[in-house]
Amino acid sequence: QVQLVESGGGLVQPGGSLRLSCAASGSILSINAMGWYRQAPGKQRELVATIASGGRTNYADSVKGRFTISRDNAKNTIYLQMNSLKPDDTAVYYCNAAIKSSRSYNYYPYWGQGTQVTVSS
Repeated sequence: QVQLVESGGGLVQPGGSLRLSCAASGSILSINAMGWYRQAPGKQRELVATIASGGRTNYADSVKGRFTISRDNAKNTIYLQMNSLKPDDTAVYYCNAAIKSSRSYNYYPYWGQGTQVTVSS
């Protein structure tokens, strides 16, 4: 089976920085687009940033200029560098990836388990 594992979440002060990682493992043939989503308490899940296989990115307006998504295709890993963090950034952050595996020859969307990011003094 394919698995996505997020890491790097934690507690950070407003204005601080944090870097999230998401590593995909398993019988992976290829990975198309990948992205980060987040869900705050009482809020719906929202898209944070996406990155295509070739590296093209897009961001939610709320994080544009503060967050940077990147990927290392050799490691099947994406990152989310979060700078100038605000309390409103507090949420569970989820990794998502469209992956083609040996078991399923079509791209299938996989989700990580989520990692908690808390921005507070």
